[in-house]
Amino acid sequence: MASTPDLILDAKAVHAWYGSSHVLHGVDLQIGRGETVGLLGRNGMGKSTLIRTLLGHVTQRDGHIGLFGQDMSKARPHEVARAGVAYVPEGRGVFPNLSVRENLVMAARAGRDERNDWSCERVLETFPRLAERIDHLGAQLSGGEQQMLSIGRALMTHPELIILDEATEGLAPLIVVEIWRVIDQIRASGIATLIVDRNYRKVLAQSDRALVLQKGRVVLSGASDTVRRSEELASYLGV
Repeated sequence: MASTPDLILDAKAVHAWYGSSHVLHGVDLQIGRGETVGLLGRNGMGKSTLIRTLLGHVTQRDGHIGLFGQDMSKARPHEVARAGVAYVPEGRGVFPNLSVRENLVMAARAGRDERNDWSCERVLETFPRLAERIDHLGAQLSGGEQQMLSIGRALMTHPELIILDEATEGLAPLIVVEIWRVIDQIRASGIATLIVDRNYRKVLAQSDRALVLQKGRVVLSGASDTVRRSEELASYLGV
């Protein structure tokens, strides 16, 4: 995909290492404004490493990572965040000794072009459960409530791109339905999204494009409908 003004993320030939272990092998990934992309693959195939590399957490990396047309190949995590990328980590990462309100407010800042669409009030309207527990500490919340808080906190940074790493992992079925409802709202609001989730059918239904990693390489990519119909998909995902 050629670099265009509407391209948020443009990663080309990305390699990453943990010590002497070469984990990513020349991965390409592009995400346009308002686009939702699914990232699929079995455990240990490099999905989380790719995310951490794009965010600047993996320092042993090579290749080109562009954000909004700027070279961010060597950027540190706080620089990626300031550029307009929000991250909902697999471990949720809420502050256990802060209240729900404090967790949300501490993250609040205007986005690019000073956008301020996601106020605390809007987040609480999106997650009524959080409104009911506004003064509870992060440690007092259930796993599902912590995930809602993590997503709400990311939205309060007014990102252009939000990365969701296993947002429904380990949650009760009713909470999973709620999380996917909110992901759909995020998509409809025009925020670009990169989704990693074990429910590959749901990922493909909710995304515009998808790519599959195997041993740190892209082995399948394209429109989500095309990927879903691929005869190779089941073997790559081990299903």
